[in-house]
Amino acid sequence: MLNYDRLSRRPNIFRSFTGLELSEFGSVYERVKIEYEKSERQRLSQKPRKNRVGAGRPFKLPLRDRLLILFVYYRLYITSTLTSYLFELDQSNVLKDMRKLEPLAREVMPIPERIYAAARRASTPEEVERYFPGFKVLLINA
Repeated sequence: MLNYDRLSRRPNIFRSFTGLELSEFGSVYERVKIEYEKSERQRLSQKPRKNRVGAGRPFKLPLRDRLLILFVYYRLYITSTLTSYLFELDQSNVLKDMRKLEPLAREVMPIPERIYAAARRASTPEEVERYFPGFKVLLINA
């Protein structure tokens, strides 16, 4: 299983997998942790609640490892399926964790913007040109 403790013992591998030095990750983690705690307090104080605060299943991984997942995903550009295998989580949990931590991490440091809306099949040469300037397209009518 991949986790912070294991990767941090090999700083060169850590840098290769995340794009960050251990000290950089540590400072980002501390800042994200503060923002995460604020957002959790705000989320949990909303009314009306179905369950009491603290009810529900706890996270399998600590915040540090969940943040590591986000940076490994962006650095290596691997699928969420492979990410879930490496971190021994269900794929849906990987996606939920990333969706929750991504805005908080973006407040602390620049991370790439995902463009899901634009990630559909281009149907005209103009659409291809917009996303891939200078790319030559050969259209064949079937």
